[in-house]
Amino acid sequence: MLDLSIIIVNYKTPQLILNCLASVYAHTSGINVEVIIVDNQSNDDSKAIIQQAYPTVRWFDMGYNAGFARANNLGIKHAQGRNVLLLNSDTLLLDNLLARCVRVLDENPDVAAVGAHQLSRDRQLRPNLYTTFGQMRRAFYIIPITPFFQKLLYRFVPDTQYADPSQVDWLSGAFLMTRPSTIARAGGLDESFFMYGEDVEWGHRLGQQGRMLLLPDAAFVHLEYGSSTDYQQHEVTYINRFKPQVQVSQLLWIRKQYGAGAYLLLMLHYVTMIPIVFLWKMAVNLRNRQPLFSELENQRAFAQQVRIFLRFFWQTLFNRPGFYKV
Repeated sequence: MLDLSIIIVNYKTPQLILNCLASVYAHTSGINVEVIIVDNQSNDDSKAIIQQAYPTVRWFDMGYNAGFARANNLGIKHAQGRNVLLLNSDTLLLDNLLARCVRVLDENPDVAAVGAHQLSRDRQLRPNLYTTFGQMRRAFYIIPITPFFQKLLYRFVPDTQYADPSQVDWLSGAFLMTRPSTIARAGGLDESFFMYGEDVEWGHRLGQQGRMLLLPDAAFVHLEYGSSTDYQQHEVTYINRFKPQVQVSQLLWIRKQYGAGAYLLLMLHYVTMIPIVFLWKMAVNLRNRQPLFSELENQRAFAQQVRIFLRFFWQTLFNRPGFYKV
């Protein structure tokens, strides 16, 4: 049996996948691997380009842009390895990380999944990456940046504490290795998610099957947003921290894992914040002797984001299966 099935979802990123696979084959030794690519209706020459360079790649077409969860589930269904790895197309390996992860799973049956630290394109450890559910949940609340409010939020949404410093709540789907037997017990990725948040929700179910380990001194390069053409135009501000698709997916995760009450509280927070952010900015304008309604673009963008969240309100509240795509 193959030691590992590597599953990569493609959406118009043939060159990124060529670079990724070059790093995989250059650095992987001691294990037998197969590569499965699932295409989300790229409508380009991705298949010909990639299979010309790597003819052993197994290729599957979704037939539509199915997003991350559904495409990976198809790859998992066809995987022949005794371990499976979800690997983003915009990643690069730097050493024999895959064999190390396989060895960890082989030697530790109580481990459900393993991952590695993410480096930016300049090989620096990427900051502000969440590893606990508490970190993720706290990031959704827009509160004053003062010790009092931050401490209050931390008490309200604490972090999970583990004896093993390598153990985490969830692992990024950019690099996540587990076993088909673990997936059979936990279930596959939730196909209501289009993109983002599905790995967080999956981490909760995988974590019920065993420990989730973020290996120390293990890293890969994650270029990030390889198939996103609009990320560079997304302006990140304190009140607009996430793209709409990110937050719609994360709200769905909150509802699924923590229930309707936690979801309603977060939605109430966002709706309440709309007048607050406008009034705050107008007060700043008055203090600075500027026109009352000047420079409200950020506040209008926030209101627009909340309107997008509200489009999915009833569907999310009742946890209805669907396709939560903005």
